[in-house]
Amino acid sequence: MIEIKDLLSRFEKILGHEVVKIGLIQDTIKDFVGIDIAKDNIKIKSTTLVLNIKPIYKNEILLKKDLILESFEKHGLKIKEIR
Repeated sequence: MIEIKDLLSRFEKILGHEVVKIGLIQDTIKDFVGIDIAKDNIKIKSTTLVLNIKPIYKNEILLKKDLILESFEKHGLKIKEIR
């Protein structure tokens, strides 16, 4: 029988990776564009990064989209699109 602590440790590993990814995304965008985005406004759906931010900030990010996506790839993130 599987103990509850074993199940919880599995979820902790999965959630831990997600937190690290979002932190890396925040740092990368801040380095390239200078915009600090809250963790609540960042979602990853498959290979698409969805940002829930003001259009003016999103335009700044999209202007440097190629550089940001290249940086994600170097860090091992499989993000191909920003929306």
